[in-house]
Amino acid sequence: MTALHPTEKQKVLSFVFSSESVSEGHPDKVADQISDAILDAHLARDHFSRVACETLVTKNKAILAGEIATHHKLSKDEIETLVRNTIKGIGYTHGDKGFDHNCEIINLLHKQEPALNQNEGAGDQGLMFGYACNQTKELMPIPVLLAHRILQNLGKARKEMVIPCLLPDAKSQVSFKFVNRQPVELPTVIVSTHHHELDESGFRDMRQQVMDLVVKPSIAEIEESSARYFDANKCDIKINPLGMWTDGGPAADTGLTGRKIIVDTYGGWAQHGGGAFSGKDATKVDRSAAYMARHIAKSIVASGMADECLLQFGFVIGDEKPVSLMIDTFGSGKIADAEIEKMVDVNFDLTVKGIIEYLDLRKPIYGPSAAYGHFGRAECNFSWEKTKLLNW
Repeated sequence: MTALHPTEKQKVLSFVFSSESVSEGHPDKVADQISDAILDAHLARDHFSRVACETLVTKNKAILAGEIATHHKLSKDEIETLVRNTIKGIGYTHGDKGFDHNCEIINLLHKQEPALNQNEGAGDQGLMFGYACNQTKELMPIPVLLAHRILQNLGKARKEMVIPCLLPDAKSQVSFKFVNRQPVELPTVIVSTHHHELDESGFRDMRQQVMDLVVKPSIAEIEESSARYFDANKCDIKINPLGMWTDGGPAADTGLTGRKIIVDTYGGWAQHGGGAFSGKDATKVDRSAAYMARHIAKSIVASGMADECLLQFGFVIGDEKPVSLMIDTFGSGKIADAEIEKMVDVNFDLTVKGIIEYLDLRKPIYGPSAAYGHFGRAECNFSWEKTKLLNW
């Protein structure tokens, strides 16, 4: 992008952008959490385990499939216990809702062929994106950060019985008005939450509690993070706009691993290469290279080189390093994007092995990433969320 000459009048770019999130009890997120729990359990026993675990959850059933190569195999009973504990931890403990931790578990996981387990290069071809911006102190786009925060606080209110009628399934959607790629207004917030049977009075009370105890405090948290003020009283906040929601979770909507890739990343604000994360060990560049791309983009913004940064890798199956590297700072770079690309190549080992070792990705760290996003999660202390200050 060519910068405007100081004497030129810059066109004001104004638009409204929306992002969504889903709760840990959303069927797709239940599947993600089960897949990552199985990954973590294998990595805890053998750091070099190769795992590709897919999960399907539906009415009264959880089905596991995929390939695992490890020196310390988990027994079927151990995996079953792990799945049940994950489902129970999410909050599916009510036997009358069509899905709970006592569901039938069908285990179709099988051993990966050794020949597929030898190469230290990329396990497949593909492209991965990483992104960071200065909209928030987490260096994340503000729409997806608020969408996550609302559901994190909703989940806390449910588990701590602050709002005791809540059930695990929920969705949020937020819309911000932007002027020149900076947020200036919060027009709309939508929250839909699964809940126990309620009468009309109880339903009204629940919606008011979600408004007062979850949504408005979440907006205040994001105001602090962004150092901006968004008047919650002027925001159109819709709680369960369609009415009561008593049939939710996997009993009402089948869930699959890897179906919430936009929720997992940047809420649609930045591009996505298409590869899912959960259930995959770090030798799968869909996951590890996307984490590295986020770390580098975040380091570039944190170092003051740009206000926002998008980074893309392209990998070829079997190759140790990416065949392409692209940097786009959307005209906000303090130096040319091409110069930033050169700095990235000098400062970071971009081989698959180098990425895994640099970010320390062979540990059982993935469970918390399977709900509420993989990025912008300071409370999780993920290695890819740390920053490396770059001299320029």
